[in-house]
Amino acid sequence: MQRVLFHSTIFGPIHSRRLGTSLGVNLTPNDGKICSFDCLYCEAGFNAQGPGTTGMAPRAEVARLLEEKLSAMRTEGAVLDVITFSGNGEPTLHPEFPGIVDDTLRLRDRYFPVAKVSVLTNSTRLASPEVCAALERIDNNILKLDSAVERTMRLIDRPNDPGFSAEAVIERLSRFAGTGIIQTMMLRGEWEGERINNTTDAEVEALAEAYRRIRPREVMLYSIDRQTPARTLEKIPAEELRAIGSRLSASTGIPVQVN
Repeated sequence: MQRVLFHSTIFGPIHSRRLGTSLGVNLTPNDGKICSFDCLYCEAGFNAQGPGTTGMAPRAEVARLLEEKLSAMRTEGAVLDVITFSGNGEPTLHPEFPGIVDDTLRLRDRYFPVAKVSVLTNSTRLASPEVCAALERIDNNILKLDSAVERTMRLIDRPNDPGFSAEAVIERLSRFAGTGIIQTMMLRGEWEGERINNTTDAEVEALAEAYRRIRPREVMLYSIDRQTPARTLEKIPAEELRAIGSRLSASTGIPVQVN
């Protein structure tokens, strides 16, 4: 079974193809996965591997570890473009997420004031006013929308909450008009006898309509880069991905970054 990628609360820095030199913050366990989605393409593996034994690091521990790393990097003269909340699951599930965001902004300002703070979120916690307020305080609020078609979204993302819907999340994403960044994974493949493809004309048109409703600052369009737990998925060729990005940008007027 494919397992989690990150075995510490603070990891990297690593080079992100979308964000530059990134120091990672993993708010989920270091030896297991906690997520409100169970995406077929998740590099950290399926949720079936379990939550592990370490639990989520408390707020004070996250701040201590982050400060130690930032201080050491500054002493070394290292370059840092961004501090990114990512890891082995959904960061906004941490019960102290808003406070951790505040600590991170404070430490960023102290050690690397030109660096950005980014959160990669699957958008499942946008019903929480506290989570939304925290996301509004950061530089790069990167929100997932893999399909605007209900059936396709459920096949790809496999949300834990049976009440989660594409329509509801599109409405909630519109709160971040002009500031949020929408991240969409494009793929094709098959899983348990179901054909999956969010690159069809109908899917692309549905995404365009959703983007027009949400009015994000930017769209990040990407495809598979590493091994996925569902081995039957297909990476979209770069030329095709660029063509989809150009089509979406032309029909919405929204900048589309293709990686």
